[in-house]
Amino acid sequence: MILSMTGFGRASQEWNGKTITIEIRSLNSKSTDVKVRVPQRYREVELKIRKIILKTALRGKIEINIDCTYNNGGEEYSINKSLFRTYFNELKDLQDELGFAEGDYVTGILRIQGVVDVPKHGITDDEWNVIEENLKAALKQLNSYRASEGKAMEGDFKQRVENIASLLDKVTPFEEERTEKIKTRIKQHLEAGVGKENVDQNRFEQELIYYLEKLDINEEKVRLKQHCQYFLEQISNETQQTGRTLTFIGQEMGREINTLGSKAHSSDIQHLVVKMKDELEKIKEQAANIL
Repeated sequence: MILSMTGFGRASQEWNGKTITIEIRSLNSKSTDVKVRVPQRYREVELKIRKIILKTALRGKIEINIDCTYNNGGEEYSINKSLFRTYFNELKDLQDELGFAEGDYVTGILRIQGVVDVPKHGITDDEWNVIEENLKAALKQLNSYRASEGKAMEGDFKQRVENIASLLDKVTPFEEERTEKIKTRIKQHLEAGVGKENVDQNRFEQELIYYLEKLDINEEKVRLKQHCQYFLEQISNETQQTGRTLTFIGQEMGREINTLGSKAHSSDIQHLVVKMKDELEKIKEQAANIL
């Protein structure tokens, strides 16, 4: 089973005259990065929220936003009107006295500590229970989204791995021709260098066998086929697969493909190797977006 690192979850619930809404977004990231945005009075439970997210969401760049709005139009915050008037009047007097251009006083004044009163009381156990329930519902939706994305990725993985295996099968018909070309090329170079009459045929055959063994690609073909099969087994397994596992298998596939290319000595096989590398590159890109 594959879970994508990308996902979205949302849950909303009314409680005690207000609506608590939680949204979670998850994006691709090599490490775990959690950003939590909550109303000021929910800061005391931010650590609890982070622990729940890390336990369930596992990995990725995760952004969570918790919004609390009152159904009657009220707010959790109130303005200290007396203090606001004091600052406003002082600024107006300074403007009249110094003659500077009138600006947006409201925004600046609201940022001054004490102008906006924040309730000092903490959240109750009942309110935390609502937040926690909402949070788990949003995380459940997030993971459902991830599973749906992962299902689509699984199909793409299968197709690309099967493409590599198919390309590998196409190498075989070119091997005999490749071997003959290598033999002919070596013999021509040797005869051009020392003269045909000076070539020891027995020694030449011995050295040729040794050289061809070095260029034999059968082991690489077998290992690459095994890696492809293992990759397919992993993504079909009901147990959740991690992106790191599939990335590692992809690296092993890449090692065998590269060796095939370096030993090829055949333009036909090289073309097949290039196509394999193209498929593998897309597999690696997809694997980087798996949990």
